[in-house]
Amino acid sequence: MAEGQTLDDGPFFHGTKADLRVGDLLTAGFRSNYRPEIVMNHVYFTAVGAGAGLAAELAAGPGEPRVYIVEPTGAFEDDPNVTDRKFPGNPTRSYRSTSPIRVVGEVTDWTRLTPEALQTWRDRLAVLRTEERGAIIN
Repeated sequence: MAEGQTLDDGPFFHGTKADLRVGDLLTAGFRSNYRPEIVMNHVYFTAVGAGAGLAAELAAGPGEPRVYIVEPTGAFEDDPNVTDRKFPGNPTRSYRSTSPIRVVGEVTDWTRLTPEALQTWRDRLAVLRTEERGAIIN
């Protein structure tokens, strides 16, 4: 992080298809939802609820998409996959941490994507998987 830069105070959100409970810890070391051949060294979260909703919709697995309110248990940084590649300055308020993040609640009233919008995002991810610039910094 650049000197003088401050990180968000939250609240923070994490989107997934996992069925979690308050108090559960999300940790690094699992396969990426977007590039399953990659084991992630970080756990990702955002201060934008809609961003977590998108992540939940696109997450791998058979479960229902869910958005959780989370809190970091340690240091975190801007997500370089977003800030270094697409949106300098982190307007998406996307973060990552090597420390666990704790589930403190669930958001039940988030707006779901239309089937067409979801397919558009899936198509974008498929293109990224085949391009060099689509590499994930894990």
